[in-house]
Amino acid sequence: MNQQLCGGAGSSAPAADVVIIGGCGRVGLPLGIALAARGMLSVTLYDIDTAAVDTVNRGELPFQEAGAAEPLRRSVSDGLLRATTDGASVATTENLIVVVGTPVDEHLNPDLGAVPRALERCAEHLRDGQLVMLRSTVHPGVTALTERLLERLGKTVDVAFCPERIAEGAAMTELFELPQLVAARSQQAGDRAEKFFRTLTDKIVRTEPEEAELAKLFANTWRYVKFATVNQFWMMANDFGLDFERIRQAITYEYPRAADMPGAGFAAGPCLLKDTLQLAAFTGNNFVLGHAAMLINEGLPLYLVSRLERRFPLADTRVGVLGMGFKAGSDDVRESLSFKLRRILTAKARETLCTDPYISDPRFLELGDVMRRADLLVVATPHPEYRDLVTDKPVVDLWGITGRGVRV
Repeated sequence: MNQQLCGGAGSSAPAADVVIIGGCGRVGLPLGIALAARGMLSVTLYDIDTAAVDTVNRGELPFQEAGAAEPLRRSVSDGLLRATTDGASVATTENLIVVVGTPVDEHLNPDLGAVPRALERCAEHLRDGQLVMLRSTVHPGVTALTERLLERLGKTVDVAFCPERIAEGAAMTELFELPQLVAARSQQAGDRAEKFFRTLTDKIVRTEPEEAELAKLFANTWRYVKFATVNQFWMMANDFGLDFERIRQAITYEYPRAADMPGAGFAAGPCLLKDTLQLAAFTGNNFVLGHAAMLINEGLPLYLVSRLERRFPLADTRVGVLGMGFKAGSDDVRESLSFKLRRILTAKARETLCTDPYISDPRFLELGDVMRRADLLVVATPHPEYRDLVTDKPVVDLWGITGRGVRV
């Protein structure tokens, strides 16, 4: 999400119970919808994406999110939720939530200034007495950096770090069911943030800011390392000519100590690699386990193509790539390894044909066209639409969702 969110002259915008900076994105919008659904009388979503703002104000989602369409339409219709590009809206509320992207740069280093810059650009609209809640996943120390910035700007506000914990596609359930971490330097700031988030859930976990910052990075990196472990297992089993998914099912069947073993597949998306890189930077790039996980997960598309070359004459083969989103059932392509697979195959195969039922892209074909034209099919994203494929062509399915993938 773009951090250049604030600016503009004064505004006659109506008072709001909460203003969410970056509110039309995949984290901010579900939060705003959930708050409106739980009785917030006025939720303002502030974003510089004019198209997204217009879409939301029509009561429509700018992206897919299960269970969000109807409550959005109802909240907009009832006047409980509005979107705006007016930065002065920041001044209309006691409760301000910052949800901006925290990417790594071109050198794979975390950008510690993304959240502070967003608030600095809003400085003229900030008011003393406000509660500023940071919700972005941040490098340890960013909350303290933000506090020092606001103090330097002469703003007397309370600051809390309350990280989002949702899985994309499950926000409208998890926002109400998952415990919310609330971290603040002062008792007053923590109490105010806890009271605010009890609008959504009674399960509140209080920590120090640096503890919460690490907790969020540890959680995402833990998942990334688990995915790397099973992906390495999949490669081992595949090299030995065995079906890893059958092995995994044998391990996990009524065996609680292995119940959390995920299936193999591309570990991608906007958070897992990025947050592992943030944690690596925090340790002075002395995070051997994290770096190993990156090599395994990011190297999986290349491993897959190298094995395809051994079994199929790729230079004479049309390869169909099924699924371009980063996860099943999603239209989100951010950091999707399907595109990395596509780039490698473009250099190796006779032709690479891509399809996805959730994504509109002029480069993609309908599934039927890919099934008809391709000589070989690769399930890159485990969309449910691919579970019952009917074809006599070889299917490479590292996810194990089709139950009929060939060994590579």
